[in-house]
Amino acid sequence: MKDIIFKGCGTAIVTPFKDGNVNLDEFKRLIEFQIENKSDSIIVCGTTGESPTLSIDEKKELIKCAVETANKQVPIIAGTGSNNTKKAIEMSKIAEELGADGLLVVTPYYNKCTQQGLIEYYTSIANSVSIPIIMYNVPSRTGVNITPETCFELSKIPNIVAIKEASGNISQVAKIAALCGDNLNIYSGNDDQILPVLSLGGIGVISVLANINPTLVHGICYEFFNGNTQSSTKLQLENLPLTNVLFDEVNPIPIKYAISKIGFDCGNPRSPLTPVSSNLAEKIDKLLNISI
Repeated sequence: MKDIIFKGCGTAIVTPFKDGNVNLDEFKRLIEFQIENKSDSIIVCGTTGESPTLSIDEKKELIKCAVETANKQVPIIAGTGSNNTKKAIEMSKIAEELGADGLLVVTPYYNKCTQQGLIEYYTSIANSVSIPIIMYNVPSRTGVNITPETCFELSKIPNIVAIKEASGNISQVAKIAALCGDNLNIYSGNDDQILPVLSLGGIGVISVLANINPTLVHGICYEFFNGNTQSSTKLQLENLPLTNVLFDEVNPIPIKYAISKIGFDCGNPRSPLTPVSSNLAEKIDKLLNISI
């Protein structure tokens, strides 16, 4: 059985900006809030953290800050994927040197490589570091899907321990679980599919919703793990309206607005992303009043 980096709620944390720069003071506050409110792991420099617009120096600052602030209370996982294998290896090595507990490695985007290309990409990165790797499958953003058969091949590599499955295809998740068994842990990559993925043997979620309510997302997972399936289902379904509205505009536009409403100054997303629309802001305000 592969090592488990975390079980339960992994928060794909936002990156706060101020005057065009990364706001490390507010980032520390976000990390502390997550730890105090039952997040089981924190993922930095991911999609929700606006990694495409971060420089290497900014990524270094964020990873270092997260590792030092968490101080081993929860695992810190760093997003290090790229559409350039050499750059992904470079960033993965840096994250390991900075003390990250694991890596989240997205599939190469835009290039649209073959399945053999994916095998070579992940194998090269895994061979360059010793810490565990979570593959990140999100075809809607990258244009490439990791097939269950490719997952099976990559699960043979010792430090490729898990996949964040954000394809939205539950049949695919089931096939990955059937093929890979204990050799590949599965995390839901979609907040509206936490329970379905757990029911297929998944061990948690890498969550956007957890930015504003990690206790809730932790609860969905651990109610299920503790055998309270009805309670877990109730939490999942009751919060679907808020979960769904956080994706009415492209992530992380809505979540950056939502987190500002619970007391954090994270600024607007970086261009080419835009601030939240006024109509969506009104919807989020109403749902936060009900849910938080």
